[in-house]
Amino acid sequence: MLDNEPYREWTRAFNSDSYYEGNWAKGSKMLFLGPDPKTGQLGGMVSRIAENKPYEYLSIEHIGIMQNGVEDTESEAAKKWTPAFENYTLTFKDGATEVLVDIDIADEMTEEFRNMWPDALKRLKTIAERKV
Repeated sequence: MLDNEPYREWTRAFNSDSYYEGNWAKGSKMLFLGPDPKTGQLGGMVSRIAENKPYEYLSIEHIGIMQNGVEDTESEAAKKWTPAFENYTLTFKDGATEVLVDIDIADEMTEEFRNMWPDALKRLKTIAERKV
């Protein structure tokens, strides 16, 4: 789920060329990046890992945005997204791993993400089953 190649594969549901820079250690800065579909410029989220308990729980705190390749944690546009958390809880259940995703999202983006998440989770399931 978090290794580079599988991450790129399942997050294509959000951006066709999604990737990250950084590491998953608690307290680490992470950049979640990809080309803006409208402009082609580098966009994404500036974040930090709030918690990482491998194979149990991951909490990502979004603290800013990336626009046109520039980190932004101060503008009104950035503040619409922050602070926001994206949490993943993994539970072993009935011989499989259940992934529960809990996210904070700006109201105007709710419907868009509601449509993207099922595809992302379907991709993640395919990857997990392929690895077995």
